[in-house]
Amino acid sequence: MKFLIPLAFVAATMGQTVWAGDADAGKAKSMPCSTCHGLNGMSTLNEAPNLAGQPLIYLIEQLRAYRSGKRQNEIMSIMAKPLSNGDIEDLAAWYSSIKVEVK
Repeated sequence: MKFLIPLAFVAATMGQTVWAGDADAGKAKSMPCSTCHGLNGMSTLNEAPNLAGQPLIYLIEQLRAYRSGKRQNEIMSIMAKPLSNGDIEDLAAWYSSIKVEVK
């Protein structure tokens, strides 16, 4: 019985990628993003989405899609182009870690 939970965990996570982004590093890298997405991920422009509280995997996938050209946006395609995988994971860790309160 002792091994049932660890084995179930291993089976459930096999084949999944683990991202190890650093939220503090992401916060430090997010200054260019803040022009449109706000200092704490709450958008300052109608055209820019809020990033605060978005799921980690969603943010990673979208930034990679902008970087590769799979997803197109005049500004985001330029902003994402120079980002490394580590930059993307750090930014995603930062924005996904922000708690959003609904009032």
